Amino acid sequence: MELSRRSIRLLSLLALILLVSPSDSAADGGDGDDDDSIVARFQRYLRINTAQPNPDYAQSTDFLLSEARSLSLEGRAIEFVPGKPAVLLKWPGSDPSLPSVMLYSHTDVQPAEDDKWSHPPFAARADAEGRIYARGSQDMKCVGMQYLEAIRRLKRSGFAPVRNVYLSFAPDEEIGGHDGAAKLAESDEFRDMNVGIVLDEGLASPTEYYRAFYGERCPWWLVIKATGAPGHGAKLYDNTVMENLLKSIESMRRFRASQFDLVKAGLKAEGEVISVNMVFLKAGTPSPSGFVMNLQPSEAEAGFDVRVPPTADPKALMTRIAEEWAPISRNMTFEFKQQVSPHDKFGNPVLTATDSSNPWWALLEEAVKKANGKLGNPEIFPASTDARYFRDLGLPAIGFSPMANTPILLHDHNEFLSKTEYLRGIEIYESIIKAYASYAGPPGDGGSKDEL
Repeated sequence: MELSRRSIRLLSLLALILLVSPSDSAADGGDGDDDDSIVARFQRYLRINTAQPNPDYAQSTDFLLSEARSLSLEGRAIEFVPGKPAVLLKWPGSDPSLPSVMLYSHTDVQPAEDDKWSHPPFAARADAEGRIYARGSQDMKCVGMQYLEAIRRLKRSGFAPVRNVYLSFAPDEEIGGHDGAAKLAESDEFRDMNVGIVLDEGLASPTEYYRAFYGERCPWWLVIKATGAPGHGAKLYDNTVMENLLKSIESMRRFRASQFDLVKAGLKAEGEVISVNMVFLKAGTPSPSGFVMNLQPSEAEAGFDVRVPPTADPKALMTRIAEEWAPISRNMTFEFKQQVSPHDKFGNPVLTATDSSNPWWALLEEAVKKANGKLGNPEIFPASTDARYFRDLGLPAIGFSPMANTPILLHDHNEFLSKTEYLRGIEIYESIIKAYASYAGPPGDGGSKDEL
């Protein structure tokens, strides 16, 4: 049957549309190299709801193992604790005798209050300016995907690593990492990896300078409690429970102000001071309508998130807590919900060297510079990360998240990362991974342990 001229024109137009339309794999975040495909894969990861306390680890594991297959990486999931998988990927190097490179990230994220966000926190929508709004966009699904995208670029460029490169996606960092990084660090699987350097998360930078961290403040989650005789709400008497607790709160407030003043004056960075923030106050006698208003309570307590830098004196702080913040003389007691030592078993600060004794730091600086990035001065991370579990083993660990010109929004409402900064971060990691994976080290140097 002879086709009409109109039919031929329609068929030609259809063929042209099919030719110029993006492929299905690119549209849904397949293995394409164009920016849209790269961003789409990031958005797919962000849309997996791994918020505590009920993270969807099954879906995130399937996604990560699928990405590993697309890159021809060796991959497996290990559950050191049932229901909490750690995904381990491997890019084999030509000389497996050398200590390996570990690119670490965590899969869980903080919960989000949906009604406080301008965009749904697990929709991963991009606004007109290219800002991708999602929980985990900064902390730290961006880094995990940047690792994978950097390796995709390196493999397609023909680069072959000398050292083994491992990627680790661990659970539960947001609730302390006890069933995630802690279990991984003490496992036979980790020992078999022969890790020489760990890269973990950092923070966004509001300036053009990327931030790199060589240590972190340790959490002392402190609860102080006052006990005493109850009394009528109208009675005036000494050493009431609330009076004693408020004296302690005021003492801690003054200490907090003195530390914060050092930061505001530019004398110390945030990670170099002891931070004290009250997170709960529990007092009063409950009633069906709220609280009994004519009864002074017999006990009251307050909780504080205290962060201690490796440069602080933990013994002096313990003395302050016992003598000023919760003294027995005022019927006060205290306990720690969590207390992590900022020092190792020898009493030395747990820090990764940033001088010539640590070649990994110099390699990071040079790699960022080579990718036309700017790196700020070394910092102590103001909060806690899973890197501490690896530093405790004597391994060098560097916190680094390539997000410049970006407000710090981890754990905040409307967390976002721009497409531009995300894509730029991939270029930075491409340079870093290439430098680390090709580093053979000076003769006789294993390059594996920090001399702390």
